Amino acid sequence: MILELSAQRLWKRLSAGDRQGAAAHLFADPAPEAVAGAFGVIARARRMRPQAVRARTPEAQARAVGSILDPGEALSASLLVALHLGARRDLLKAFLDAMHLPHEDGILTEEADKQPRPTAEGLRAGIQALASFPKDQVATYLNTLYLQDPERWGALAEVDVV
Repeated sequence: MILELSAQRLWKRLSAGDRQGAAAHLFADPAPEAVAGAFGVIARARRMRPQAVRARTPEAQARAVGSILDPGEALSASLLVALHLGARRDLLKAFLDAMHLPHEDGILTEEADKQPRPTAEGLRAGIQALASFPKDQVATYLNTLYLQDPERWGALAEVDVV
């Protein structure tokens, strides 16, 4: 699998609809540091004062962030996570269940840290469990995992999305 090595490059590859969905989930379930970064990105991109950005509705803020192709590495990473924690949570759960990794509603638990790193063979089995999901969504999810923890998910570079 060919992996993007930066969240920003992966973000740029997403469809406009996926970017909007990610931004909508980011503002629907906001992490303070991600939202603060998003406000700064919106202010710079739209040439607005930060106070004016904060005064906008979360929907307007999400539309603005979703339309920005270059939100920076940190915000791109947060948006990619938001994409998967929103409408793609079933994909996360299916993959983690197939990998026998402990999770809570698609989010790895601390117990998962005690598990050995996935091998290419183990990852292939996990990926096969995702056959019912669109290939592009699977590829984006796996690349996001890699970007979050390249040490743990390094074997992804050795597998193909089928």
